[in-house]
Amino acid sequence: MALPSVAVVGGGASGALTAIHLLRLARTSGTDVAVTLLDQGGRHALGQAYSTTDPHHLLNTRADRMSALDDDPDHLLAWARTAGLDVSGPDYLPRAHYGRYLRDVLAAAEEPPARTLHRVTATAVALEADHAVRLADGRRVAADAVVLALGNRSPSPVPGVPAHPRHVADPWAGDGLSRVGDGGPVLILGTGLTMVDVALTVTRAHPDTVVYALSRRALLPRPHPPHPAAPVPVALPDGPLRVRDLLAAVRQAVRESGGDRHGVMEGLRPHVQELWRRLGPDERRLFLRRVARYWEVHRHRIPPASAAALADLRASGRLRLLRGSLVGAEPTAAGLRVRADLDGAATDLEVGWLVNATGPGSDVTADPFLAGLVASGTARPDPFRLGLDAAPDGAVLDAGGRPSDRLFALGPLLRGTLYETTAVPEIRAQAAALAPRLLEAAVTRAARVRPVA
Repeated sequence: MALPSVAVVGGGASGALTAIHLLRLARTSGTDVAVTLLDQGGRHALGQAYSTTDPHHLLNTRADRMSALDDDPDHLLAWARTAGLDVSGPDYLPRAHYGRYLRDVLAAAEEPPARTLHRVTATAVALEADHAVRLADGRRVAADAVVLALGNRSPSPVPGVPAHPRHVADPWAGDGLSRVGDGGPVLILGTGLTMVDVALTVTRAHPDTVVYALSRRALLPRPHPPHPAAPVPVALPDGPLRVRDLLAAVRQAVRESGGDRHGVMEGLRPHVQELWRRLGPDERRLFLRRVARYWEVHRHRIPPASAAALADLRASGRLRLLRGSLVGAEPTAAGLRVRADLDGAATDLEVGWLVNATGPGSDVTADPFLAGLVASGTARPDPFRLGLDAAPDGAVLDAGGRPSDRLFALGPLLRGTLYETTAVPEIRAQAAALAPRLLEAAVTRAARVRPVA
């Protein structure tokens, strides 16, 4: 008889963490299960974030917080020592090393024949009525339960910018950045985490490269402090929460701690998902419109080494922040002529390259697979269109708001439900919590449709 089966759509970190926790739970409980991990690029466990080969692309979180296992916080550090890496808890590993780590942990979770992992390289195009996942090449992956672990989506297209060989629409797609090394000036749209990686890569590729980074507020991610900050408690009122109350409590905590913003963010982090749930719909919209960007630069910080490299680039004039918005672009003999509104003044820039680093797109209907789920009524976007609507435990809600007992999501797809759900510590906790539900769903359905003779 076939094993109870789970299909994980998305083979990056979110999918790998799901498979790891599911297979480990199946082993400790003595339950048979087959897991299929689908990745369209064949980068199982790596995804966009950890497939980089640039050693200067570092984790944005300390190594002692990046264990893949929710019940073993020192697991990454132990792996690093075994791998011959000189790493301590406060260090920031190159992301390529972390990708190796995830692959090793995923391989160690396998235990055939009772607990198997099938790595499949293919693009999921539809979820059929029996919850089989249909692939672009015509194959079907039958499953008793399905997990959507698609990670961050590609950046949204930039209005007014034509397709052009020197317009890099997605810096993480294929070899997008490998071409941007001829010394021509580079305009990067966005000043967040993606911009940091792109700027470090292209300026190291050629000593003459100058980078312009354009965003509405020209805010850079804040650096982590040289030494880990102790969490600072933030006194918040009980019950429903308003944005102004949240901001007042944060400001008060900063004042009382002598300006320790790092400590205040550490104090808030474990409670963010609860705080997001306490904000009503209108308050969440207000947060997204007025506060989110300031929250992001303080919450999603960069390693001290990356911050120092950016400071050197700015001091030498090779990184220039521009506050404003893009109006349009047109091809030239040497690249692109970009029209931008900079603090209310129309400005033309002649650049060799234009890189879209505006961050992950949020429109789930831009993905054909997700769009099909929405069109069929199997799923619906969350009210803020940050991802899919789901119950707090990750069960996907259908068009009528009913939670599925076989279709689940985790990671960035749950941003509208949980908000803070893009970093490994949060996704790891979701994967651990979801594993028992997945195993129960798979075993229950397998027994129902494939009873033992």
